[in-house]
Amino acid sequence: MHESDAGLLAPGWAGSPAETATGDSAFLQAMLDAEAALTRAQSTAGLAPAGAGPAVTEAADADRFDVRDLALRARSDGNPVVPLVADLTSAVPEEARPYVHRGATSQDILDTATMLVASRTLVAVLADLERVAAELARHAAMHRDTPMAARTLSQHAVPTTFGLKAAGWRALALDARDRLAVVRDSLPVQLGGVAGTLAAFSAFSAAPDDVDGPALVAVYARELGLMEPALPWHSLRTPIADLTGALAFTAGALGKAAADVLTMSRTEIGEAEEGQGGGSSARRHKTDPVRATLIAAAARRAPGLAATLYGSLAAEDERPAGAWHAEWEPLRDLLRLVGGAARDAAELVAELRVAPYAMLENLHLTDGLIVSERLVAVFAGRIGRVRAEEVLAGAAARARSETADLSDVLFDVLNEEPELAGLDLAELTDPTRYTGSAGRLTDRALDRR
Repeated sequence: MHESDAGLLAPGWAGSPAETATGDSAFLQAMLDAEAALTRAQSTAGLAPAGAGPAVTEAADADRFDVRDLALRARSDGNPVVPLVADLTSAVPEEARPYVHRGATSQDILDTATMLVASRTLVAVLADLERVAAELARHAAMHRDTPMAARTLSQHAVPTTFGLKAAGWRALALDARDRLAVVRDSLPVQLGGVAGTLAAFSAFSAAPDDVDGPALVAVYARELGLMEPALPWHSLRTPIADLTGALAFTAGALGKAAADVLTMSRTEIGEAEEGQGGGSSARRHKTDPVRATLIAAAARRAPGLAATLYGSLAAEDERPAGAWHAEWEPLRDLLRLVGGAARDAAELVAELRVAPYAMLENLHLTDGLIVSERLVAVFAGRIGRVRAEEVLAGAAARARSETADLSDVLFDVLNEEPELAGLDLAELTDPTRYTGSAGRLTDRALDRR
């Protein structure tokens, strides 16, 4: 691996399957696979000798080519396919050389290679998302009825359960899995020639009127295990946009769980912690939520990368200058970020330590005020909503000023409001008894596969 691709500043994806699947060598091999498949497809279609396909396929081994040299020579023509075709042509027997890259354009090969790289990368991502979903299902079932404070706008709102929170994280992971699976199954080959007309394939044939360009594309797609597009998509970038959207969504979906873990693992909250957190170089008492941090970083970077890729949709002419070229690096970065985030998320949720005792302790930080919504509803049934809100507002203000528990203040209030006599304050002010349908919602979420 060249030094610039070692991942020193990218711990989020370094060492992940996505790193290998998206590296320079992987892209080189994908381009060679695309070239070899094109020659084989033409052999099958009778546009090249039977031996040309196997000859090119045998030569199409990335280990036989110098990645760095290709990268430097790519500057002359603006893309790496041009020097690669020259080197590949030299590497095959002389009789097969006329059939290397014949009829294709550089974008055909690089776009097809990109689809191959994406497809291969997503294999590991989808597997990791399945692991994430499985571990979160375990957490959700185990903590179906574990009460904790729900937070809205950073403050305690009403009680919920950790089971429901974990079920929500799982729902997002499954949404990401489903979107990526659909995209992976629809990744197409690219083959159109210089301007998307497939004209060159007829021009090289002794019987041009007999050449069926779309049929050749179909054979090419089968050779590579990719989809056959309805049209060449040199400047019709739906495949890139769909892939971008699914990847960006996945980063954000995993980022949501990471953001919650980062909040819950704060020292003063302590409701969860990573099983194998990282240490600090200066403060040895710390156990940092490293996995969640790296996932959160990926989620923050993904939208910017997606913006560049979406911006390339507005591509002029049949093949654009700059728009296509602008896609290469951000798309690879996005694949790497999501691949690393999925890897880290699987590790995070598998080793996540949940602290129900801290959740219960935090539920009581507001001295009973977290069940105000329930009290208003119950009181309103006896004294009307307006009066109920007045009574509870006064009790809450007094509880805050006296740093007293709300239930103690309400005991005095109930004596002053005859209509409220007989209410069970111990039950009404117990936050663990006001989790609504959290359990049933968790069960329903866990029915999804």
